[in-house]
Amino acid sequence: MTGVMGLLLTQTRRERILLPVWIVGIAFLGFIIANAVSTEFGDETARAAIITVASASPAFLFVRGLTDGTGIGAVVFFQGYTFTAVLAGLMSTFLVIRHTRTDEELGRAELIGSVPLRRAAPLAATLILGGVANLVLALAIAAGFVAAGLPSAGALTAGAAVGSVGAFFVATTAVLAQIMPSGRSANGVAAGLVGAAYFVRGIGDAFGTPSADLTHVTSGWFSWFSPIGWGQRSRPFSDADPVPLVGLAVLSVVLGAVVVVLRSRRDLGESLLPERSGRDRAAVVGGSSLLGLAWRQQRLTLLGWCVFAALLGSIAGGLGPVVTNVIGGNESLRELILRLVPGGRGGLIDVFTTALLGIGGVIAAAAGIQAVLRLRAEEAEGRAELLLATPRSSARWLGASLVIATVSALAIAVVAGCAATLGLSLSGVSSGTPGLLVGAALAHVPAAVVFVAFTALAFATIPRLSIAVGWGFLAVGLVLGQFGELMHLPAWLQDLSPFRHTAAMPVEAFDPGAALTMTAIALAGAGIAGYLLRRRDLTA
Repeated sequence: MTGVMGLLLTQTRRERILLPVWIVGIAFLGFIIANAVSTEFGDETARAAIITVASASPAFLFVRGLTDGTGIGAVVFFQGYTFTAVLAGLMSTFLVIRHTRTDEELGRAELIGSVPLRRAAPLAATLILGGVANLVLALAIAAGFVAAGLPSAGALTAGAAVGSVGAFFVATTAVLAQIMPSGRSANGVAAGLVGAAYFVRGIGDAFGTPSADLTHVTSGWFSWFSPIGWGQRSRPFSDADPVPLVGLAVLSVVLGAVVVVLRSRRDLGESLLPERSGRDRAAVVGGSSLLGLAWRQQRLTLLGWCVFAALLGSIAGGLGPVVTNVIGGNESLRELILRLVPGGRGGLIDVFTTALLGIGGVIAAAAGIQAVLRLRAEEAEGRAELLLATPRSSARWLGASLVIATVSALAIAVVAGCAATLGLSLSGVSSGTPGLLVGAALAHVPAAVVFVAFTALAFATIPRLSIAVGWGFLAVGLVLGQFGELMHLPAWLQDLSPFRHTAAMPVEAFDPGAALTMTAIALAGAGIAGYLLRRRDLTA
């Protein structure tokens, strides 16, 4: 036990900067959402209006979560829970992989294993650290809600809902670290599970049953397959129910016990899914050029992102009949939609599809960022030094990955748009002009490549911080785009997010000026990044 505590202190010291940034950032986001809702929707009538519209729209339910009354606390939880839960899940997955597979790949675990400690001691320390981090996060979120004027009992339950989701992903990611053959693959699968949890919860909520007064929605059974859905069912500010949170805690403990047993029986550096041996010689496509190498490294990752995009587009088609049935079966709701969304049924379906394609734009940006950040792993693990010892320039090396990142964003947009068009067609709902939804998805690509270029700049100037900066910029862009108006942030600050300048097609007309401007910014950023990379040395 002494050895585990010593390792826990060592891991805590390594996380002394990054982990507090995650916790404070998530808690502060919860505070400003609560404060903004209290200020913007202090009147009961205003809260009832937004909750009624949200309850009537599967798009709102899919993106934001369940409505659960018109109280200030209930509106705050509706506005912010799912987003903070996803952030808690990502914080937990990255934390666990850093101290498990990554340590094994970089040789740190081998040094620790040379002292008389149990084989699973480092993993046990990581599980404890992850649990404590999410406990602190839960308390920090609760403190922020209380500071914003929300009831303390509901605030504690809401904080526990977010923290329990994070703790569940600590244990889940620890299991994946034993299964997957590398830190990169484990990170990708774990982050994919966080995204899948969001999607599954969204499907269950979109198929939920609204109450007669449209102030509450009962989630569909499908959301039980998502830990985020479990936390949401705690209903902290209406009829608090801690049972789902206890269930998540029990599952986390059971998974933690299982993973400790797995680690004690696994050799260092091995995995339950062995890494496949490569060919003796590189193929013509994938090994004879920097572009081919970048493609070979990213093709499986791109396939995974495209599967997510196809799922997202399919959801738009699958929920099309639900939207029309809801409107057709409720005359008062039909009148409300006609007032809010000109165009009737088609208009509401357009709003729903636009919301999902907007998420597709975020996925495209994330895929591009991941493609660029692969360069940091190549550099830190020494492979870039061998590659650049050949007659290849670092600028061309970066350029190849930027091309693949851009192609990834384009491919994801096309897949999402095609899947949405096909889904709506199979559902018997018109998707408008042929190719409209594909164009609507492609409209998000200029914003995505701005994130790609910014990540490349971070890699060229501050390589050791490039991973945190790249993903951090995406998180900030999402916050400004999703909550900027709610927080009453200055217009210039909201405009810093590329997502703010993307035309919300098919609800809005395409804005070629904004698209061209973002494309020009991305090209300039990529050129500057290539120039700066040539002027710096490789770093470990």
